[in-house]
Amino acid sequence: MGTDQDYLNILLSRLEICKSYLPRFGQGSTRGLTWNDFESLYRNDAFYHWFGLDTPLMYSAHRAAGGITSIYRQIGIGCEELIRQIIQDQLNLTATQTKWIYTVETTAGKNRALSLDARIELDDIADPLKKQRVREWILQASAQLNISPTIAQALRGVVFEIRQGYKSKDSKRQNADLANAANAYAQGLFTCRSRTFNPN
Repeated sequence: MGTDQDYLNILLSRLEICKSYLPRFGQGSTRGLTWNDFESLYRNDAFYHWFGLDTPLMYSAHRAAGGITSIYRQIGIGCEELIRQIIQDQLNLTATQTKWIYTVETTAGKNRALSLDARIELDDIADPLKKQRVREWILQASAQLNISPTIAQALRGVVFEIRQGYKSKDSKRQNADLANAANAYAQGLFTCRSRTFNPN
């Protein structure tokens, strides 16, 4: 069973990654560019050099902007890891049991792996009281969504998607949610999505 400090460390370890963030400037570099790399790149670009963009201020702005994006990304990943760890600890499940991944074929004919934040399958829960509690929660949640009781009874677990910060009119995200839900239901899993919207 994890302690509060263990859970906090999951989040803090993700934020630690942000300390070493370096912008890539479209170079495809895995390590990012240092100030010296950036100065050489921009100084040798006649157009950017002419505009005076090869300055420490420009590099700092890129590093700050990308760093902010990195912070949000790492907070999201950290929360995903935290949720899975809490589920593992509370229900005595393994890391494999709490992950949910499925494969789809893209329009280019390639396979792409997609996943949601966490999974609980009833058959994986050894403790009968905890299994019954999760089953009752799935039935109650299904009833709130007007899912047929026959279908709700057949559900064998739940998958979770928890996110915040994208716009309510983000059609790409909405379509991904629909695809995830369809795949989950096809596998007999209830889909639980929790999110907050940016109203702008």
